[in-house]
Amino acid sequence: MDFVVKKFSDLSLTELYEVLRVRSQVFIVEKNMRCQDIDGVDHRALHFYIEDNGKILAYLRAFYYNDNNDIIKIGRVLSATHGMGLGKDIMLKTIDYIKHNMKPKKIILDSQKSAIGFYEKFGFEVDSDEFLEEGVIHVKMKLKI
Repeated sequence: MDFVVKKFSDLSLTELYEVLRVRSQVFIVEKNMRCQDIDGVDHRALHFYIEDNGKILAYLRAFYYNDNNDIIKIGRVLSATHGMGLGKDIMLKTIDYIKHNMKPKKIILDSQKSAIGFYEKFGFEVDSDEFLEEGVIHVKMKLKI
């Protein structure tokens, strides 16, 4: 298994297809979310994934959230295979990459309510009231660097 970090412009067509396929599989098919997955952010994001023989097993994207480039937002976090610890693995590797290469003051994300405990294990703290996004209850979370 390989941990991969790529800018959008560096993704091959096959890699881009696999990113969109696995996001659709998890968010639309498995979680039954009705959402606009292609949202205009991918082209300015870094794409982090764990792959094995061309198949993405875990994925997320991260991008500068403000003009000062001191806040990074993580999104589209997923694990296509469960019970292997790949969600934890991709989060740890991504946070380490962000700290050392992007040097923000904080990392933010929108968490599904059911995933709050997962993100708290990495030091994220709830930073908002609950809100509805794509028909699912979410909260904003932050991690100070």
